[in-house]
Amino acid sequence: MNFLSIFDVIGPNMIGPSSSHTAGAVSIALLARKMFPEEVKKVTFTLYGSFAKTYHGHGTDRALLGGILGFSTDDERIRDAFSIATERGVEYEYIIDEKTMTNHPNTADIDLVGVTGHTLSIRGESIGGGKMKIVRINQIDVEFTGEYSTLIVSQTDKPGVVAHITQCLSEENVNIAFMRLFREDKGANAFTVVESDETIPSSVLDKIKTHEHVSDLMLIQM
Repeated sequence: MNFLSIFDVIGPNMIGPSSSHTAGAVSIALLARKMFPEEVKKVTFTLYGSFAKTYHGHGTDRALLGGILGFSTDDERIRDAFSIATERGVEYEYIIDEKTMTNHPNTADIDLVGVTGHTLSIRGESIGGGKMKIVRINQIDVEFTGEYSTLIVSQTDKPGVVAHITQCLSEENVNIAFMRLFREDKGANAFTVVESDETIPSSVLDKIKTHEHVSDLMLIQM
C-alpha cells in the first residue's frame, strides 16, 4: 500500500498556482542545472502534454527558467525569471509539442548549452505534489528523483566498470541506497546512477575517473 503524507496532498512551499505545473517544473529544471558543469549560455525547453497546453497560464515557463537560474520552488524571483535571465545573458526558448506522446502528461525536455560549448539534454516528469523524476539523459532512459545524493557515471557498457564504481564507493564508506545501470544497448553508452542517503564525498570522483571506460561524472548532493 502506498501512503501519502500531508505534503503530497497540499504540495510544497512554492511560487505559482500549481504543484505539478509550477513547483514540479522548478524542481526538474533545478536538478538539470545541478547536473550541468558550467554556466548556462542557452536553454531550450520542449513542452509536452498538459505542460504544452497550459504552460503560460500556470507559470510553467517561468518555473522552468527559474530552476535553470538556480531558484528553488519558493523563491519569489521566479516571477521575474524572464528579466533576470536577460540580465544574466541566458538565452531561452520554448518549443510546444502537442503531437508527441510521452509517458506522463507533465513532461519537459531541457537542452542546455554552456559558455564553453558543453551540452546536456534532460527529460523530466512532474508527477504530482511538487515531486518529479528525471527519465532521460542524452537520449538514454534513466529514472531518479534527486531526493537522495546522486552520482551519475557516464560510461561505456563494458565488463568491470560497475564493479570498479562499487569498489571506489566502498573505499570511501559510501552507503548505497539504490544503484542501477541504464544503457542504450549492450556495449554501448550507458549511465550508472547511484543514490545514497548520505553525502557522497567528492574524492570518490577522482577514483572512479581512473577507469578507461568512464567518460564523465555528475554529482548532486541532497
